Amino acid sequence: MKQVRIGLIGCGGRSNSHRQSFLKMDDVKVVAVADPIEERRISAAKQFGCERIYHDYTELYNNESRDTLDAVVICIEPTAHESSEIRAVEMGIPFLVEKPVDMDIDRIRDVSKRVRETGLITSVGFQDRYLKLTEMIRDELPKHKPGGLVYGSWIGGIPGVWWWQKKSTCGGQLVEQNIHLADELRYLFGEPVSVYATCSRGIVKPGVNCSSEYDTDDHSTAVIRFENNYTATLVSGCYQLSGRAHCGLVITLEDMVIDYRLRNNLIFKTADYTYDIKRESIDHTYYLDEAFIYAVKTGDRSRIRSDYSDALKTHELVFAANESMESGQVIYFK
Repeated sequence: MKQVRIGLIGCGGRSNSHRQSFLKMDDVKVVAVADPIEERRISAAKQFGCERIYHDYTELYNNESRDTLDAVVICIEPTAHESSEIRAVEMGIPFLVEKPVDMDIDRIRDVSKRVRETGLITSVGFQDRYLKLTEMIRDELPKHKPGGLVYGSWIGGIPGVWWWQKKSTCGGQLVEQNIHLADELRYLFGEPVSVYATCSRGIVKPGVNCSSEYDTDDHSTAVIRFENNYTATLVSGCYQLSGRAHCGLVITLEDMVIDYRLRNNLIFKTADYTYDIKRESIDHTYYLDEAFIYAVKTGDRSRIRSDYSDALKTHELVFAANESMESGQVIYFK
């Protein structure tokens, strides 16, 4: 396979990062695009000289096949996934999909089952797994006695995309945005044992500094227990109007503090030394895309750090946290 022929499903903001990756790759050709907003699909098509332009993924799938596409990259809003992945599985087309992959956990489980049964190559957009800083944390942890407290946080304002305003369309900040740090916790510490979560509303005033339909959580806190005596507290907040809160992970071990500043730098601190490492300049989405393209070309999936079935477990974690917020109960995974 000289060039991987890509179909882009969704040409909005997140899609742009993938498009920038593909523009740098000689072995990739975007041959079809789909987006319900004409301006976006036309703009994306012009980037690649693409002439197969569709209104949505249904139209794309109805007119394309495994003979015309080697893979699809799916970047659509959380509520738009009714059959976007199922059609790809049925047609045998490998796919990379952005998170959250759906608002329906049962449908995510169904897609995961179909993917496992067919052996289809998949990848999910947890690009932080591809950061060199993340690799350094994974390399460092085994050098120390396991166990400790982890504090994770993603605090800021309300992004401009429409689905963020309602919990029913975004799942709340933990599902829509802070799922990245939830996934990072799984990547570093393994599968969770339990989660207990709370949430609060009342700081953000609907119709004042957000949509009148706003009904998601202003902030939430999830306490996640892992094996080997690790307990993580993961906080999410979208109420901040000014200033910049600490975002990232602070891992307090017996003999070291690992301070990961979200997508910026990493500090290793002991009684004897402090190392501060800046992140690499390249967009880590490039490494995510590169691993997927390599798998499609060669069949070697070893560079993919989260396929669909693995990503299911991260979605089960954050959906369980939402269940705990509603019930007030601890949710156990084992």
